[in-house]
Amino acid sequence: MKKILTGRAYQMTITLRGIRPPIWRRVQVPGTLSLAAFHDVIQTVFGWTNSHLRQFVVAGRTYGQPDDFDEAVEDESGVTLAEALGTRNKRFLYVYDFGENWEHDVLIENIVAGNSGSEGPLCLGGKRHRPPEDCGGPPGYQNFIEAVRDPGHEEHEALLEWVGGSFDPEAFDLAAVNRALIALPIARRAVQ
Repeated sequence: MKKILTGRAYQMTITLRGIRPPIWRRVQVPGTLSLAAFHDVIQTVFGWTNSHLRQFVVAGRTYGQPDDFDEAVEDESGVTLAEALGTRNKRFLYVYDFGENWEHDVLIENIVAGNSGSEGPLCLGGKRHRPPEDCGGPPGYQNFIEAVRDPGHEEHEALLEWVGGSFDPEAFDLAAVNRALIALPIARRAVQ
């Protein structure tokens, strides 16, 4: 078993693949979080609805919820970020919704000793609203954006109604994201 790096926090930037301009979030998370709890962090900072399957791919190893897969995957709830990442891995992949294939590149920018005053996850920054769920992945999102920006587009009204009346692709509320992170019950998700 790998040595757990207690008292360490990972500063990471998480960027959706295939979308320009990029949609990203910068987070700082304790290394003691399980990958399952980190999934909750990603869902929260992007505003996803946690209604689809997901997996992590770290250094050639795949983690997820074993009951959700036909092939063998390692249980994401039984491994911490520090165990999965160590100090050498600088990038890994998080995939959400295998039909839409929302691939998130996770870049580890820094490993911070201690927790910098934060016992839990913290969002340090980000840009742009995440795509609506079930819009067709990156190509569907591009079509969606074109339609909602063009009042003359044949699908303009229907798509705006589908997303609740309005959609600002540039919107990102850091304070709201951090309030949502504080509300996460991740303490019970720590690896024993």
